[in-house]
Amino acid sequence: MDIALKIREMIEEEIVKNDYILDTVEYVKEGSIWFLRVIIDKKGIIDVEDCVKVSNIINPILDEKDPIEENYILDVCSKEKGCE
Repeated sequence: MDIALKIREMIEEEIVKNDYILDTVEYVKEGSIWFLRVIIDKKGIIDVEDCVKVSNIINPILDEKDPIEENYILDVCSKEKGCE
């Protein structure tokens, strides 16, 4: 199973419970660094606090299940503004 799909299945329920929409999950390598990019949306405007909140929601799930062997950076960002 694709790692992005596996992670989506792990985190989507908790994200939705907190009134967010999980738009996209990507696991990509940029240069020598792996990124787990979680793109979220909601009704209204997404701000930095929303991204931090979702990051805090999914971090314990990822830590517990530990689905990725490599070191990576978790990047939670909005659908509107994209990831930087």
